[in-house]
This record gives sequence, structure tokens and C-alpha cells, in this order.
Amino acid sequence: MSDVDQEEELLEPQTGPKGVIHDWRKFKLESEDHENTPQKRRELLRQMSNPKANNDDSQERINRKMSVQEYEMIQEEDEQCLKKYRRQCMQEMHDRLSFGPKFDSVFELESSEAFLKAIEKEHRLTLIIVHIYDDAIKGCYALNNCLNSLAIEYPSVKFCRIRASATGAGERFSDDVLPTVLVYKAGEMLGNFICVTKHLNEEFFAIDVENFLNEYGLLPEKEFAACPDDDEELGVE
Repeated sequence: MSDVDQEEELLEPQTGPKGVIHDWRKFKLESEDHENTPQKRRELLRQMSNPKANNDDSQERINRKMSVQEYEMIQEEDEQCLKKYRRQCMQEMHDRLSFGPKFDSVFELESSEAFLKAIEKEHRLTLIIVHIYDDAIKGCYALNNCLNSLAIEYPSVKFCRIRASATGAGERFSDDVLPTVLVYKAGEMLGNFICVTKHLNEEFFAIDVENFLNEYGLLPEKEFAACPDDDEELGVE
């Protein structure tokens, strides 16, 4: 293997248990305060972070078990650095899995034209959930509040609402079919639930609406949440 190949291999992300240990060692080395770290400790960290650094005994370094000294050193590492490493890994995973536009609020559609635009002009991978409502209909107000909460939990989903009178087809949305929920993706209708409150308890909450939509497989997996900062974990403002 050439020196270039070896260098490229060292730069590749590590996977598996050994890879995780290697990445942690490398991260710890890069995070060290070199000015205040003893030379012997820095050298040991350097060796730990790159088991292939010495070509003469590279295979031995790859296969060797972690020494007691190394193990104790890792155990004694600053907890703040470990949390920082964990946050970085989780954020990188979040960035890899996240795609498409983000919304995290409910959009009020003022006309039939706005309704059509919301359905036809959106990204093809975006799920669109539209609530057709009337303020005078029991359940519409509660459903609007539920969708406000779900919009925050599912930022990749575009939640919209439109008054029945603004659709241009108000005669189709009489009192006995409201609230109605329509679900679209890539311009195609995936769900049409008239008088959706019939499927819920008289008193319902966001979790009930979420479970109902999940029964039909209409909601995506919740996004991977980034690890909170240390101060947030400790409840420090």
C-alpha cells in the first residue's frame, strides 16, 4: 500500500467498535490543551489517536489491545469533552439524514389559488397536510391547536389550513364534513379524512392526532434531535 493510500485510509470515517474508539482518541487529541498538557501525556494521546503512525509495527498496533494505562486515561478524560464529542457525532448524523425544506409552523392559505400552489409547487419529497376548517364547527379549533404542536415536532412536513369558504368550493364542505384533513405528496392525494374528529375522542390532543395519522403511515419518522448543550442538560440558564 502506498503512502498516499495509507494517508487516505487514515482520513476515512471509522466504523464499528474499533473505529469508534479510534475516532474518540483522535477527537480527544485534537481537543487537548497542548500548552497545559504534559509532554508524556501528549505523546501517549498521539499514539492512541493513530495506531498506524509507525509503519514498522503498524500491524501490531492495529491488533494490540488497549493497555490499562490507556483505558484509565480514557476513563479519566474530561466529561465535558466527551459530551462535546457526542454532540458532534449526533449533529453530523442529523446533517446527513436531514434533507428538503423545513417549516415548523402552520401556513394559513387565504384562497383556492394559494391552496393549489401549496400542493403543486412544493418539493416532491415534502408531505403536505391541509386542514379545511370553519371556526363555527366544533373540533376545528382544537385540531388547529394540535397541528400547531405537530408542526414543531415534524418540521419536514408542511402543515396548512384553509377556511372552507376560501377554497372556492364551500358548498362541498358543509358542517357535517368538517373538520376535513387532506394529505398530499408530489401532487398526489394520499389521504382524505372528512369529519376527522369522528375518529378521535370528544376531547383530543396532539398525540391523538399524531397516532391517527401514524395508523395510516402518513407521518415520517421524527427527526434526529441534536444532543443538548451541557448547560441545558443541567438546567442552567
